[in-house]
Amino acid sequence: MSAPETRLLRGSCHCGNISFDLGWPSALADIPARACTCTFCMKHGGLWTSNPASTLTIRFLDRSRVSEYAFGTKTAVFHVCGKCGVVPVVTSDIEGKTHAVVSVNALNDVDPASLKRAPISFDGEGVGDRLARRQRNWISDVRFD
Repeated sequence: MSAPETRLLRGSCHCGNISFDLGWPSALADIPARACTCTFCMKHGGLWTSNPASTLTIRFLDRSRVSEYAFGTKTAVFHVCGKCGVVPVVTSDIEGKTHAVVSVNALNDVDPASLKRAPISFDGEGVGDRLARRQRNWISDVRFD
């Protein structure tokens, strides 16, 4: 069985210190954009996407200018550019494997009409359920370059 066809989507923070290449399944014309209702995402306008069939390569030009912020259950790390303040990617290490979501606001050259925005709340979700959901739905082929 061959791997599904993908199209390359590129994204970055505002200054380009954090960038990523997202291999998105070509068969998916629309990109789900989940508006998380947690306090951090609400304050930053967090709008996230992922697909378990995607691939993700993350690059840091100056790693010393990237902050890692974790709150609440501390099971997700928001990678914050210390130069421009943008959060283009979130990672979660689960059972020795990195999973990730990317900010649709950080995508370059994507038709806004292809973004299918919807609010989502994880209130009341236990840590075990949260990690299982991420394993199912987040990008699991994640590399740091």
